[in-house]
Amino acid sequence: MSDRLPADDLLELGALEPVEGKWLVRAGGDKGLSLAERLAEQFHRLTWRTPLHGMRLKGRYPLKLLAVPDDPFLGDFKRGQALLGGEMMFRGETRAIESLNLAKPDFSADFAEYLHSAAWLRDLSSVATRVQGVPVAEAIMRQWLVAHADTISEPAWRADLCGRRILAWSAHAPLILSSTDLVYRSKVLNTFARGARHLDRGADKIAPGAARVATACGVVAGGMLLPGGDPRRLANEAALTRALAVSVFEDGGVVSRSPATQLDVIMLLTALREVYEARRIEPPALIADTLGRLVPALLGVCLGDGGLSSWQGGGPVPGETVAEIVAATGVRTRPLRQAREWGYQRLSAAQAVVVFDAAPPPVARVVKGGCASTLAFEFSDGPHRIIVNCGGARAGIAQLPGALVEGLRTTAAHSTLVVGDSNSTAVQVDGTLGRGVGAVELARQESENASRVEASHDGYARRFGFVHRRQLILTGDGRELRGDDMLLPASKRGRVVATGFVLRFHLGDGVEVSPTADGMAALLRLPGGTLWQFRCKGGALTVEPSLWVDGAGRPQSTFQLVVTGETPAGGTNVGWVLKRAG
Repeated sequence: MSDRLPADDLLELGALEPVEGKWLVRAGGDKGLSLAERLAEQFHRLTWRTPLHGMRLKGRYPLKLLAVPDDPFLGDFKRGQALLGGEMMFRGETRAIESLNLAKPDFSADFAEYLHSAAWLRDLSSVATRVQGVPVAEAIMRQWLVAHADTISEPAWRADLCGRRILAWSAHAPLILSSTDLVYRSKVLNTFARGARHLDRGADKIAPGAARVATACGVVAGGMLLPGGDPRRLANEAALTRALAVSVFEDGGVVSRSPATQLDVIMLLTALREVYEARRIEPPALIADTLGRLVPALLGVCLGDGGLSSWQGGGPVPGETVAEIVAATGVRTRPLRQAREWGYQRLSAAQAVVVFDAAPPPVARVVKGGCASTLAFEFSDGPHRIIVNCGGARAGIAQLPGALVEGLRTTAAHSTLVVGDSNSTAVQVDGTLGRGVGAVELARQESENASRVEASHDGYARRFGFVHRRQLILTGDGRELRGDDMLLPASKRGRVVATGFVLRFHLGDGVEVSPTADGMAALLRLPGGTLWQFRCKGGALTVEPSLWVDGAGRPQSTFQLVVTGETPAGGTNVGWVLKRAG
C-alpha cells in the first residue's frame, strides 16, 4: 500500500467543480428553553388540573367514529408474540399484562411511552387475528381506562402521546371496540373524544420536532374522525402547517437532526394521510409536499445496507424497515446528497457510501439526549459497515447502564477527532447540549474522479485555541476514502499551548482488524471476506476495544482504530486513507 496520503494526491483527482461554501450556525446557541418558555410550558401543564380544563373535556360525545383508517405499517413481530403470550415487552423490558401497575408504574419512561402511545396495538395486530387480538387489547385497555381515563396527568395525557394514541386507537378500532360491553365501548369513545379536545388548546405550545408533529396530527385526526369536527378542519390543518414549519427544515431534515426522528415524522404524516383516505377527503398538499422533502433526506443518511446511520442517539434501523416505511409513503426518489440545513453530507461511488455530520449539533430546546458528533462520519462498502458511530444513546435497551448511555453521547463515541479528552460540544447532565460548536464552515466539490467535502468547526476554539478541519475524499470508483484531520490555530491572538488529541475510527460489527508491525497501518477484514487497508501519518496507531449498539438496541463488542498525538501551538495534521484491497 502506498504511503502517499490525501494531500499528496489532490492534483490527480482531475478538475473539481466547487460548490460554494457555507457557514452553518447553531441557531439559538447552547441555551435551552428561555425562562418565559419554561414558565409558559409549566403554566400550560398546570391548567390541566383546573376545574376549567376539566369542564372543557366534559360533555356528551357521539358514541361512534366516522371512519377506521388503515395502519400502513407493520409492527414488531417479537413484541406482538409477547403480547399474545400475556407480556408487554419493549427494548429489553418485560411486564406481565395482568399485573401492570398503571397507578404506581415500576417501568421506565421509554416503556411508559410505548404503553401510553398505544404503539403496542400495531405490534399486536401484526401477529394476531381479530379473534386472537381482541381479548389482549381489551385487557390492556380496561386497565388503562381505570387508571387514566378520568385523570389528566403526565405522561399518559402528554400532548404528543395523546396525539399518537388517537392515531393508534382509530387505526386499530376493531381490536379495542369489538366488545359487547356497551359501558366499556362508551368509555373508550368518550376518552378518545376527551383526548381530541384536550389537544385543541395545546398543539402550538409544544417544542418543535416529532412531539409537535404528533400533537398536530392527533388534533387533525381527532377532528376528522369524530362527528361535528369537520367545521374545525381548516383550523386544525393550520396547526399542522405551523408544526411542520418549525419542525422540518427546507431541505427536508427534522430540527432534532436525528434520522430516527425523521423516520418517526414520516410515519406520523403517512398515518395521518390514511385518515383522509378513510374519510374520502383529499389530503392537503402540505402532507405530500413535506413527505417529498422528508424521504430523500432520510435516504441520504442510509448506508449501503439500506439502514440508517447512527446519529443523535438513534440506532441503525434495519434496511428492511426503512424500505417498508418509504414504500408506504409512495414517494419515489433518490437519496439527498447535500442537506445543508439538516447538516448531513452524502458521498457515494460504486458500492461505497459515506455519511458525514457537517453541521452544529441541535439546539437544546428541540432535543433531549443530543450528541456531540460534529465532523464524525460513517462509511460502508455494499452491505457492510466499516466505520460507524457507537450510537444508540436514545435507542438502547433498558438494561444499558446510565453511565454508558451518557458515554454514547460523547464525541469519543463517534468517529471523529477529540482534543484534550473533551467533547466538541458539552454534554449536560439534564440531557441537553451546552457550549461548544457554534458554527461549521462547509465546502463541497465534485468531479468524475472524486467527491470531496471539507468542513471545520469551532468547538475547541474557546478552550484550546484550535479549529478542527476535516476533509474527506471518496474516489469515483468507491475503492478509496482519503481523509485529512487538521487542528489549526483559531486566532493569531491569544495563547495556544500544545495539546493532546485522539482520532477515533469505530469499526462496524464483525469487522476483524490486524495492525501492522510499524504501528502506522491496519488490515480490515469485512464479514464477507473483503479486505480494506488503513494507513495514517501524523500520529501513532493502536487498536482498542469499542462497542456498537445494533438495530435491536443491544451493545455489540467491536474494535476501534485510535490515532493519538500532540499538536504544537502552530497546529497539526493527520492524513489517513482507507483503500479496498483486491
